Amino acid sequence: MLFRSGSVGIGLAVARAFAREGAEVAIGARTKERVEKEAENISREYNIKAIGIPMDVTIPSDIEKAREIIEVEFGGIDILINNAGTGTEETILEAPDDKWYQVWDLHVMAAVRTAKAFVPYMKKRGGGVILNTSSICARQPLWYEPIYNTTKAALSMMTKCLANEVIKDNIRVNTISPGLILTPDWWKTAGKLAEKEGITPEAYLDRVARENAPIARFATPEELAETYVFLASENASYTTGSTYYVDGGWLSVVD
Repeated sequence: MLFRSGSVGIGLAVARAFAREGAEVAIGARTKERVEKEAENISREYNIKAIGIPMDVTIPSDIEKAREIIEVEFGGIDILINNAGTGTEETILEAPDDKWYQVWDLHVMAAVRTAKAFVPYMKKRGGGVILNTSSICARQPLWYEPIYNTTKAALSMMTKCLANEVIKDNIRVNTISPGLILTPDWWKTAGKLAEKEGITPEAYLDRVARENAPIARFATPEELAETYVFLASENASYTTGSTYYVDGGWLSVVD
């Protein structure tokens, strides 16, 4: 049984990829109508049990509610995927403390709390897999989003520490750090910035890809989802405590 956060973009693509492989799926997101609709679509298309849980991963009581629902519906959990996140834009000298705390709660503490909630169930079932979504920006920061860069780096380190802590219980923990993934957020950003430049969103995104990724294109969420499926499978049974970059060659250092 898989639990993952998100009902659009990367999150939805990952949920669908696991459902294709026959996993029962629970997805959590803040918008009740959307998360329940997407779960229904997954269940119908792949003929598996899927539920949508309205929740905010920054609220501890929502995580506990999700744990209780999953206990009733599935009796436990085998794979946990933390994917909640948001981009930022600020300078360190001007950003208020509240913004730091909000993004820290979303990127780091949400993953800490879901691990605390679900690891005991994995232990009872004899093991499991946790995959946390970080970012290439944890290793190669973008100048305009220092809070995002810093909190994603912290998530990667937390993942490494958790991996060392729970491997004795046959629980593997890894980080996936994507580069340019063509999500709805990218289309939204491109629409705003392209209009200012008098170009199309497609032209804007094509330029971003060519300037940053040697492969010269964005990946689709569906392409990225295949990495999650592999790392959760027995084919990746010797992988734990590592970070895997899926970035089209964007990372400019050896890591």
